Amino acid sequence: MKKRAWRFGALGLLLGVLCVAVPVRAILAQEEGSGTAAGLAFAGAFMLVFLVFFGALYVYMALALSTIAKKTNTENPWLAWIPIANIVLMLNIAKKPIWWIILCFIPLVNIVILIIVWMAIAEARGKPNWWGILMIVPVVNLIVPGYLAWAD
Repeated sequence: MKKRAWRFGALGLLLGVLCVAVPVRAILAQEEGSGTAAGLAFAGAFMLVFLVFFGALYVYMALALSTIAKKTNTENPWLAWIPIANIVLMLNIAKKPIWWIILCFIPLVNIVILIIVWMAIAEARGKPNWWGILMIVPVVNLIVPGYLAWAD
């Protein structure tokens, strides 16, 4: 059974490489004067900056959520580093039912639910619950988790 799974994994990897390599080769095979190589280089550089920025943002949020979990004596603060499990950790910190994770995947409902959860997380840290409402504001939502994690 393991051998079959390994074969399917290798086949999937090969198909993934082909799906990427064939269009890139077709782009590079066009005329040199068309600027496709420069466009491809720009797209690659943009993607690298994009990945580095969102990687740093993910590390920041995971550190903040892990610190909040430690300060509220919640079990398994390492769940902050696992993508879907961090929602479970947030629900545990907020003392909300685990089935609310289903609501977190429904569009528009998830905004309301996550604000309610962040309000409860703020209360668990001894801060006013309006700090959870600030998660709606685009730049402030980067500051709120850090404040809840590292403020006294």
